[in-house]
Amino acid sequence: MSAPGKPAHVITGDAEALAVAESLAAVFAKDAAARDAGRILPEAELAELSASGLLGVSVPREHGGAEVGAATLAEVFRLLATGDPNIAQIPQSHFVYVNVLRAQGSPEQKRFFFGEVLAGRRFGNAQSEAGTRHVQDYRTRLTPAPDGGHVLTGEKHYSTGALFADWIPVLARDADDLLQVAYVPRDAPGVEVIDDWAGMGQRVTASGTVRLREVRVPAAHVVPHHLTFTGPQLHGALAQLLHAAIDVGIAGAALRDAREFVLTKSRPWFESGSDTAAEDPLLIQRFGELAVTLRAAQALLREAGRAVDDARAVLAAHDAAASAGSDATDDRDAAEAAGAASVAVATAKAYADRAAIELADAVFEVSGTRSSLEGLNLNRHWRNARTHTLHDPVRWKVQHIGRYTLNGTLPPRHGLL
Repeated sequence: MSAPGKPAHVITGDAEALAVAESLAAVFAKDAAARDAGRILPEAELAELSASGLLGVSVPREHGGAEVGAATLAEVFRLLATGDPNIAQIPQSHFVYVNVLRAQGSPEQKRFFFGEVLAGRRFGNAQSEAGTRHVQDYRTRLTPAPDGGHVLTGEKHYSTGALFADWIPVLARDADDLLQVAYVPRDAPGVEVIDDWAGMGQRVTASGTVRLREVRVPAAHVVPHHLTFTGPQLHGALAQLLHAAIDVGIAGAALRDAREFVLTKSRPWFESGSDTAAEDPLLIQRFGELAVTLRAAQALLREAGRAVDDARAVLAAHDAAASAGSDATDDRDAAEAAGAASVAVATAKAYADRAAIELADAVFEVSGTRSSLEGLNLNRHWRNARTHTLHDPVRWKVQHIGRYTLNGTLPPRHGLL
């Protein structure tokens, strides 16, 4: 495994993580439109992200990381997505698979892989597959090898982050049909990453194909992910929280650019009687409405992050009590806390989807005909919002929110909620 281009800084706490994210977001925003227009992959920007130490902020303190809360991590992603949602989406899986190690990794696996993360190395993902019955139907197989390791074979699609990764976590079924995560070096023999992503939005995430042809994987690099779903868990809640943060970031970027356009390029409508577009009372009204929508999305995101943090504390107490042979925190408390967190995240995600699309569309509504010029590339906000919000259907999140609200039914433990 090659070393990162620059030694990675180690961030020590939540405040520093937010300050670094805000600084990087401002840098990433400068050329975001040009990268999108030319489909210029953000390799230099990702090197800066690695060097900044942000990729290591969720590593537990006992392993040298800052172990920031979920609310802080969501805000990091919101800030990055306001700068460039492509760059924000690329490490989403990185943090998901750091979380898999936190939940199910052995002490040796944690020591090794957390060291890799703190050194600035990136995890990608090879998760989704095309042509299967549904999103959780995996054909990729991890079969036993004579040396005690495994052989990995399959093909993955929508593999965001894989092209830029040092390690690619691969979801696969073992000989007993149990779900495992195999952490595979990006340059391992038999691994082919194909840059064939051609989506209308999120153009430079390089969410293409990964082919795995008899890839050798030592047993020490395989994590039993199926155990994650045998009890109360926050795997899906954290993953979805970061997706919600990306949507809220897109909404914020759209409003920022709409404001800039109106202040610097728009003319007032002749019936307004105003000297400038910024004094047009109907535009003022619409910007007020859009600001309310954005603030509501941001507030729901913060609430969801706090709910995940609160549930983590309950689950940690539950696990500690169980290890000590005590029933101080029973299974019902843990299940309820995890379920409530999932519902809070689903609520934030459902609202963020609508907010991102509405604000991205409103850029043109408030700015007028000139804003549609291709050279300005303001349509990237709508393309990014529409593409990213397709990641998983909000209608099913609303179903689970309704069942929980009306009947007290806890959401399922399938990792997508």
